[in-house]
Amino acid sequence: MIRNLFILFKIGRVLSKSNTIEFFEKIYKPPILLKLLIKLFGVSFSKPKYSHNVPVSERLSSAFKELGPTFIKLGQFLGTRPDIVGESFAKELQKLQDTLPPFDTHLAKESIKKELGNEFFGKITEFSPPIAAASIAQVHFAKINHDNKQIEIAIKVLRPNIEKIFNEELEALMLFASIVENLAPKTQRLKLVDVVHLLKEITAIEMDLRFEAAAANELKINTKEDKNFEVPKVFWDFTSKRVLSSEKVNGIPIKNLEEIGKTKIDKKELATDVIQSFLLQAVRDGFFHGDMHQGNLFVNNKGKIIPVDFGIMGRLDKANKKYLAEILYGFIERDYEKVADVHFRAGLVPANESKEAFSQALRSIGEPIFGQKIKNISAGKLLAQLFEITEKFNMTTQPQLLLLQKTMVVVEGVARSLDENANIWQISRPVLEKWLRDEISPKAKLSEAINTTSQVIDRLPELPKLMDKASQALELLACGASTANSEINKSIKIEKLKLRHQKYKVIISFLSVVILLLVVLN
Repeated sequence: MIRNLFILFKIGRVLSKSNTIEFFEKIYKPPILLKLLIKLFGVSFSKPKYSHNVPVSERLSSAFKELGPTFIKLGQFLGTRPDIVGESFAKELQKLQDTLPPFDTHLAKESIKKELGNEFFGKITEFSPPIAAASIAQVHFAKINHDNKQIEIAIKVLRPNIEKIFNEELEALMLFASIVENLAPKTQRLKLVDVVHLLKEITAIEMDLRFEAAAANELKINTKEDKNFEVPKVFWDFTSKRVLSSEKVNGIPIKNLEEIGKTKIDKKELATDVIQSFLLQAVRDGFFHGDMHQGNLFVNNKGKIIPVDFGIMGRLDKANKKYLAEILYGFIERDYEKVADVHFRAGLVPANESKEAFSQALRSIGEPIFGQKIKNISAGKLLAQLFEITEKFNMTTQPQLLLLQKTMVVVEGVARSLDENANIWQISRPVLEKWLRDEISPKAKLSEAINTTSQVIDRLPELPKLMDKASQALELLACGASTANSEINKSIKIEKLKLRHQKYKVIISFLSVVILLLVVLN
């Protein structure tokens, strides 16, 4: 707890020096108790680092950079959540570059030797200085003896002590998010604790490079038949929790348009391949590269797209795949009633909301795009508007769909850098049509029926218990007990809420005293 308080105090002081705390207070108008707590965390005797003339989004971005790796990641993550930080903040935070000075090559070698053991470390014949350094890890080129051949590889190595740093700082943020949610009930819809928890899960996966290796391997298997997409091979003998070795990519970075222009590669075809590859991963496989920016994509001399960095991956279940395909195709067809129906059938919008009003809100998003030039129409931005509209209809936040929407915006940006007139909707249509056609085919229906039957058969042994429960429920209903029980449950919930409120009042009072003591002793 004390460690968490010190971290929150550090965060508060940096944000205070950046002159951003007052701005958020004006927007969100927090309760007095929460406002007092934020003021206490932000107590600083230093002069503000930036004047009010500097845009507040830039000040916040700079504060995250000063706070270090965890907050660079947090900033990038919040860049996908305009519902929390606002549109202008989200755009600025999306610019945060995950780059830091490299750590010493000697430390990298020592880490690799410790992770792989002397036998496999001895098979590394060459080792370059760092070629890229990010908040969690850095990358070196090397050569290894593998199957009696010299192979060029890229080796990714975690920064020393990075796991401890991230865990401590995210635990502190989790505490703060919990306090905010309990003092400002309106923020519960944003699921701040869930957001921090999701970030913690994502970074935990990023900091175990075996997960990244597995993600690369799964993506490679999923896309092995895709003629325009090729994932580098993982070398498992040279991979561990803190080290990842994969094929060295021989290709041109997609951001290097001038170099691509010197080849026979057709940029328009490449733009199409970028969009369709991403959509195939999302709606066909339900597993997509969640960080497909220009720095993570290369193209080889055959025109194949080669991705790198598999630390952030998105996964969609069958329901979300269908949701994505149907809403995008619904917008293409301008069938807003269908899109509204999808939301209600999926349970994403509460049943007590008006389907007609929701359909009208969707029309307000869709119709304007059809009067614009092709290059101004973005499926990713449309999804962002969609999530903004659904907020007004009490739609539950779907983190996996937010990651998909953010990735789609990035992918569209990559495609339009290659071909500014790329018709995102025309490119998307064949992928979406094929998937939906396959979904409603007799073969798909038969497969679904067999799967459902199998689940029913698996639950047959539970049938007597289920029948007993149903009988008890009918008896209670007959004697009117269900109403009484629901009233009792309701009163219990109210009491629990009262107790929770009192508990947090005590916690906040205690925290306030502790922080005041820290300020005095600082």
